[in-house]
Amino acid sequence: MNKMTEEKQAGHRAAAKQRSEALVHRLVQQITSHPGDFEPYYELATALVDLQSYAQAEELLMKALGLFAERPDAVERLHYGLGNVYYAAQDYPKAIAQFDQLNAQLKGAGYLMIAQSHMANGDHKRALAFALTALASQPQDLATLQVVAENLLAVGDMAQAGHYYDQILSQDAQNGPANFDRGLVAMVQGEPYAAYFARAKAADPQYYAKGQKRLTEIEKFVDAQRKKKE
Repeated sequence: MNKMTEEKQAGHRAAAKQRSEALVHRLVQQITSHPGDFEPYYELATALVDLQSYAQAEELLMKALGLFAERPDAVERLHYGLGNVYYAAQDYPKAIAQFDQLNAQLKGAGYLMIAQSHMANGDHKRALAFALTALASQPQDLATLQVVAENLLAVGDMAQAGHYYDQILSQDAQNGPANFDRGLVAMVQGEPYAAYFARAKAADPQYYAKGQKRLTEIEKFVDAQRKKKE
């Protein structure tokens, strides 16, 4: 990365931080002037997470849960927000505990976050179970389909992984990560794969570059399998 690019990225980060700090200031004023509204608490916690102020975000939402304990809609939203705080802070057990308390309104989103928490911990089988549960309530959701497909790929169920990647690509044909991973599946399955990698490289060159190690590993696996058959 050259100096000009580094300076440009530093400028973007500084500008984003300034925007988040300005948003925090505005939301604090909103909470003061509208103490009976829970949404500013949720939004303020989100802004604090963007600033990586996880302890402050946690404290704020815990306080809000006490203030709005008699309002089920608020409690639901605030538990979801608190789960996101813990997820961002990489405290996955606490995140799962929050998402597990959600009711029907946010259940699909909650199950997806639980799946991602287990995925981050490397527990792909459990992640897959929660991702499939999330998919039942939001069958066309691209993020959920992606998590299902990624975990199927991780546990080695190539046929099913391919099925879900195909669903993603039917909605978003130029999805770089989905094209790359679908190419990996096709390679293992002995199917044509070059077109998937070409689309992945064009759509998301950064993901394609990062995936080269995985691609090499898959190629070695395919070669080994072919030699066994010879």
